[in-house]
Amino acid sequence: MATSAGQCICGQFSIVTEAAALAAAEWMGRGDGLAADLAAREAMVAELDRMPIRGRVAAGRGGNEAPNILRLGDEVGGGSDSQVAAGLLAEGAADSRDHWDLAVIPLEGHAALAAGADGALSMIAAGPSGSFMKVPDMYMQKLVVPEAAAAVVDIEAPVADNIRAVAAALGRRPSDIIVVVLDRPRHEELIAQIRRCGARLKLIADGDLSAGLAAAASDAGADMCIGIGGSTEGIMTAAALRCLGGEIQARFWPVSRHQVELIKAAGIEDVEARLTTRDMADDGVLFSATAVTAGRFLKAVDARADGIRTETLVLCSRCHAIRTIKTTHRSENGGAQVSLGVR
Repeated sequence: MATSAGQCICGQFSIVTEAAALAAAEWMGRGDGLAADLAAREAMVAELDRMPIRGRVAAGRGGNEAPNILRLGDEVGGGSDSQVAAGLLAEGAADSRDHWDLAVIPLEGHAALAAGADGALSMIAAGPSGSFMKVPDMYMQKLVVPEAAAAVVDIEAPVADNIRAVAAALGRRPSDIIVVVLDRPRHEELIAQIRRCGARLKLIADGDLSAGLAAAASDAGADMCIGIGGSTEGIMTAAALRCLGGEIQARFWPVSRHQVELIKAAGIEDVEARLTTRDMADDGVLFSATAVTAGRFLKAVDARADGIRTETLVLCSRCHAIRTIKTTHRSENGGAQVSLGVR
């Protein structure tokens, strides 16, 4: 696959997350996050099937409540010879059509979307086969920091030690460090430790992935992101950081013997091993996220008279680009394509 901005396939993945976001937006504020998730999954699959690649889901949610679409191991995508002949596939990419890994979260923030609140995103990460660690859908303990602090933290160290180390690396006091944590009962002790060491705590309802990206990018509202969240979010964060910079450390957090067996069945013998960005995602990956409702970096899907507007963040380690893509989606008659439930 060519790596120049003009030939890289990364921009085509923005179409995938835009389609998922538009489908999910139809359910904004309607109180049914699962229906929104199903709509996003169906739209994402439809766009992937039009793309000149074939892929296998290497990381994805697959709990009992998740629709039976885009689960771990599912194969999706197109990649017909006619697409290659028409020039829709970058030069040199034809041999890779059947060899892509995908990490997918068609809709993050179900509760936020159902309530019409901020924080809902549609996301995908992709790379050649073998790009992502194969992980079962379970919890991971995660620590995300900016690149300047990558070498000084250790997920196995006490929280206070990591906060002091990050502060020193950034040339600041521990009391100035903002630590983002998911507001969950499982984090009660973590929250207490952060407060005891004097750091500034920011609790969030959802979205540890976007919070991790904010910390890695040294966003004004986040210096570290710590806590226990999904393994799919961990893989996608690693993919994004391969493009953006920063570091994630993680380790599995199984809650049953069955989950321990799933980890070992995935070829990971040391269940408690410390995992790094490089362990979870290779170089040569890309990441795309489209906001459904407003997020840290992006504006919400917005229906206007001239069409429906979306904003998408695309990160690519192949063409070394960070792009924000603003799109107006218009119907054949020049107006909005979908109603978004607005009258």
